[in-house]
Amino acid sequence: MRVKTGVVRRRRHKRLLKQAKGFYSGRRKHFRKAKEQLERSLVYAYRDRRQKKRDFRRLWIVRINAAARLNDMNYSRFMHGLKVANIELDRKILADMAMNAPEAFAKVAAASKAALAQ
Repeated sequence: MRVKTGVVRRRRHKRLLKQAKGFYSGRRKHFRKAKEQLERSLVYAYRDRRQKKRDFRRLWIVRINAAARLNDMNYSRFMHGLKVANIELDRKILADMAMNAPEAFAKVAAASKAALAQ
């Protein structure tokens, strides 16, 4: 018995080309190029969902360090002081405080400094 794939193939191609919308030139119009680019794009998307977490953590650390230095401490001593003082604020919150509420961050820095002095 002969099997023809016309409808199935067209449906599969249309679905893939719909996903490739927005790609440049033939990478959105030609099935083979679109498929190759889509596979690569999905790999990048998977990788970068993990990398985004690293990138944000690095950004938060830079911001906390800058704010800590304005309060006469460096990042590592500041974080160690928080641990000693049992202040459980994560880096995301600390970075937000450093940017948007410097006076509140200064209070936390003072508590950290006091805990290290003891």
